[in-house]
Amino acid sequence: MNQVLDGIDKVVTAISGVLYMPWVPFLLLAAGLFFTFRSKFMQVRLLGESFRVVSEKPKTKGGISSFGALMVSTASRVGTGNIVGVGTAIIAGGPGAVFWMWITGVFGIATKYSETFAAVKYRVKDHNGDMLGGAMYAWKRGFTDKNGNTPWWALLGAGAFALFAAIASFGIGSAVQSSAMTEVISTNLPGVPAWGIGLAIVIMVSVVIFGGVKVISNVCEKLVPFMAIAYIWGCVVILGMNWELVWPAFCLIVESAFTAKAAFGGALGSGLMLALQFGCARGLFSNESGLGSAPIVASAAATRNPARQALVSMTGTFWDTVIICLLTGLVLVSTMLGNADLQSEIMAGNITAGAALSSAAFASIPYIGTPILIFGMILFAYSTILGWSYYGNRCVTYLFGKRAIRPYQVLYVVVAFLGAIGVGEVVWTVSDITNALMAIPNIIMVLLLSGLIAKETRHYVYEGNLDERDEAPIPQLDSK
Repeated sequence: MNQVLDGIDKVVTAISGVLYMPWVPFLLLAAGLFFTFRSKFMQVRLLGESFRVVSEKPKTKGGISSFGALMVSTASRVGTGNIVGVGTAIIAGGPGAVFWMWITGVFGIATKYSETFAAVKYRVKDHNGDMLGGAMYAWKRGFTDKNGNTPWWALLGAGAFALFAAIASFGIGSAVQSSAMTEVISTNLPGVPAWGIGLAIVIMVSVVIFGGVKVISNVCEKLVPFMAIAYIWGCVVILGMNWELVWPAFCLIVESAFTAKAAFGGALGSGLMLALQFGCARGLFSNESGLGSAPIVASAAATRNPARQALVSMTGTFWDTVIICLLTGLVLVSTMLGNADLQSEIMAGNITAGAALSSAAFASIPYIGTPILIFGMILFAYSTILGWSYYGNRCVTYLFGKRAIRPYQVLYVVVAFLGAIGVGEVVWTVSDITNALMAIPNIIMVLLLSGLIAKETRHYVYEGNLDERDEAPIPQLDSK
């Protein structure tokens, strides 16, 4: 059995290596750069405006609120990628991977805006009048001719995205989160059985996701701001305790991103390609910019035009990667610099997993380190499971109709339980593969529509028409 698992691990690692080195990281960064220039550096010019839009009271009825959609998408992003994923990136690619995670997030803000704009513009209504959207509908409607005919390649792009996203939800959204949650809890609280943690996860998830998107939105609106602020505060306190090592840690992160110098005595990965590969992979895992996942729930929001919701969505990437991942990276690297025993454990090969590194680093901080890690891990992972359940739900519905929703939800919580009781590090690699596979059709679609997005962004945002209502008719699906 072990030989079979080892064989599977080697195969998926090889596939991941093909996808992520070097062309997918290049594609993601290139797309982010392209959208940044095409949008006239909106990360700088419009970030303040995006926060203003988020803070406004909703003026449009129907669907979930723009803030609720943001909280669901943020819930799916602010997960294990922000804690365990950062540790995994550091072990595999060296401290320089943190820099490339951050860069992926900075340019990913423009990507997030663009993909959300496309998804909201081309959304549809179901038979109840609820909004449905995402890359699959943008593919289907964005390239339909005047006669109502959709070319085969657009239908293929729509189907490929929906299929890969549905599969990815079981990895990045379910198994990975429950596995990482169990590993962190078991490491810090020995004696708690994995099956007990898995059962608790199943119960907590089931009572929410079977209630639909409005229940998920209501939970996330209350949970996400609380958990994010609490975790950021904890990281700031730790950095205050390590203040003498913060600047050296920052310098090491930047230096390791561009040099072939091994960090921590050569125990960690090093060099530009490894740092770029794993930094972009984990950055994508964390902020999901380019995946096309967050636009699925953004399309369900009540908004006057696509630009408003796109501005709302891009703030999630800012908080997720630009702030939270950077803080986590600084906490881990500064703690490692100041802890010779931790460095020795890494160099000896006793710490090889991101969860183990995060646990060891946070545990080295007296009194508050371990509680912050456990608290953050539980809430982050739980919120991600909730958010991704909706993404998978919508993609399965697109592929197979509404009759597939309940079987999908049942299978989703079963996979969460299986992840808790025994899925190893291989699931991270599988998640990287499915992330890349769903990102490719999504990015291609957004690039093809980039001219329209830029034109309408200029109208809505830069010409001061952000309050204008988009009067374009939204098609309603006939099927129940």
